[in-house]
Amino acid sequence: MTTLNLHELHKKATILVVDDTPENLILMSELLQNIYTVKVCNSGAKALKFIDDGGKPDLILLDIMMVGLSGYAVIKELKSNEITQNIPVIFLTAMNAIGDEEKGLEMGAADYITKPISPAIVLARVKTQLENKAAADFLRDKNVYLETEVTKRTEEISAIQNVTILVMASLAETRDLDTGNHIRRTQHYVKALANQLKFHPRFSHFLSTQMIETLYKSAPLHDIGKVGIPDAILLKPGKYLPEEFEIMKTHTTLGRDAIEHAEIQLGIKVEFLRIAKEIAYYHHEKWDGSGYPTGRSGDDIPISARLMALADVYDALISKRVYKEGMSHEKALSIIEEGKGSHFDEDVVDAFLQLQDAFRTIATHFIDTDKDMAQKERLVLHVKENEAL
Repeated sequence: MTTLNLHELHKKATILVVDDTPENLILMSELLQNIYTVKVCNSGAKALKFIDDGGKPDLILLDIMMVGLSGYAVIKELKSNEITQNIPVIFLTAMNAIGDEEKGLEMGAADYITKPISPAIVLARVKTQLENKAAADFLRDKNVYLETEVTKRTEEISAIQNVTILVMASLAETRDLDTGNHIRRTQHYVKALANQLKFHPRFSHFLSTQMIETLYKSAPLHDIGKVGIPDAILLKPGKYLPEEFEIMKTHTTLGRDAIEHAEIQLGIKVEFLRIAKEIAYYHHEKWDGSGYPTGRSGDDIPISARLMALADVYDALISKRVYKEGMSHEKALSIIEEGKGSHFDEDVVDAFLQLQDAFRTIATHFIDTDKDMAQKERLVLHVKENEAL
């Protein structure tokens, strides 16, 4: 990062003098060379070529009336180029009308000195403009440094956040008959649905680009509450008894409460935690009000939960478990289509139907392995052995 040192500034600064009169070039060189490094060009075209070839003046003293390119044409080129636009230009000219000075300053000149010059005035104004440039460069470099650091820290925080979410979600999955790939599949299903619906009039107010990323980040926590369900119920390889199902349904409340507790401990509101709570608590609600835990219906169900509801059901239908075979994509599609307007939001189902090939691709990419299933079988066996004891 640049350090502001005025002594070094005067010692190292390079001044480019541009004038088509040899006497003026000699005069300015003699005036400045004991303090600065001086470069001279006797035309505007040569000045631009000097810069194009790698010359990096810290300041330019520029005549206006020259043969070929005028000073106005030169400064226009300089200010239109991102590389040279911050080099201060002082017009040094015999044009002394107020209108001439106004035009020069409007075109981007940092200062305007009329001929015949006063050496003391030229030296003072050159010094002032170099100090101004050094200060501006210092602030610009510092801002770039700070922006880079902020970006780096933000990326680090986001990475830590993402890993923490996946670890928390995976913890729940290790006690469930689903696999860790269920987390990834549903996460991608939700994002695909959200992207499909982001321009839909019923959803566009909610599904901004940032919100879609938040949904993607929050989705893995949808079943975090299962960590609070007893193994005998959670790992039961068959249909639940009514009283067991009532206990199983509490995972929605347990999940919401766990996330809320983390939010309270954090002490600040975090958007992805708010959305994670919605998903965890409401993703088993149904469009017709027959779901749980609150019996919400229609648009009273948060959009986040409506997307997860379809993603979760689709994945449950196609996935193999120790107690069932996974059904075909076509059969799962048929069941979801039958649930349009009863289990699921009609527009979400329509989006799913348009995305069915993408869903199939996601399912294939994150397919459960034999190792995954063997691990789940061992879990079930472990529970049965404990029950026998």
